[in-house]
Amino acid sequence: MLIQAFEAPIGADVLGVDLSNLDNDEFEAIYNAWLRFGVLRFRKQSLDDEALRKFSARFGELEYAPHGNVTKEELAQIANPYVATISNIIENGRPIGGLSNVETSWHTDMSYIEMPPTASLLYAVEVPSFGGETTYCCMRTALVELPQELRKKCASLEIKHDAAHDSIGKMRRGYSSFSNPLDAPGVFHPTVIKHPETDELALYLGRRMNAYIAGEEQHANEELLDRIWSYVAKDEHSWTQRWQEQDLVIWDNRVVMHRRASFPDSERRLMRRTQVRATEAPIPAFQN
Repeated sequence: MLIQAFEAPIGADVLGVDLSNLDNDEFEAIYNAWLRFGVLRFRKQSLDDEALRKFSARFGELEYAPHGNVTKEELAQIANPYVATISNIIENGRPIGGLSNVETSWHTDMSYIEMPPTASLLYAVEVPSFGGETTYCCMRTALVELPQELRKKCASLEIKHDAAHDSIGKMRRGYSSFSNPLDAPGVFHPTVIKHPETDELALYLGRRMNAYIAGEEQHANEELLDRIWSYVAKDEHSWTQRWQEQDLVIWDNRVVMHRRASFPDSERRLMRRTQVRATEAPIPAFQN
């Protein structure tokens, strides 16, 4: 097994490994590389849903896929509730998965819950001939780039993460529309967090739409968030995954954000996603 870093502040390829047949030493090396690089890519992996679930579960207990506000009865009807389908494919007049083919905003997966997933894994079953790339940005380097006074201010802030909309801006099932971010459902998280395993610090923003900083008036809230976001997701902080079939990418939601590029309606994209359940809420990191 060879771990080959990308020319970016995040990310590495893991070469010469079969994820369906890993020994403990190989997995430990992968786990440590995930903590170090934030994003890992594995190519040419033949994984069905069960193999994907088993590999994902080595990182920790899995989180239910975000199917929306489903009942226990509806959840019981889902064949593998830990594996989500991300797709634009329509069958029998209905989409087989979520997020269609439009561009997604920068976001952190499920940051709107009290204990957001630590890891997300995405596996490519079918990919479009062009478009649909996923770009990841390093929130550790984004934090370092903030001016000192802004970094100090961020360390004492909390941001509410909107639970009502997904990463393409679509209203989730069970929620009602609102016009003021103060009215958005969701949870507050520290704006600067400490990684529980590495002690590294990172910005933790979730997504821009309907974000709200605790204690700020709406106009001041928008100005401050715009200023913070102006230092985020720059090219020099980012790496883009151009998908091939049988690629698997895992990322650490505590130190990276991501977004997906759009692709044409005529193209098909079919992905499987799993997420690792956190055991604690994001940890605030107060800086002097």
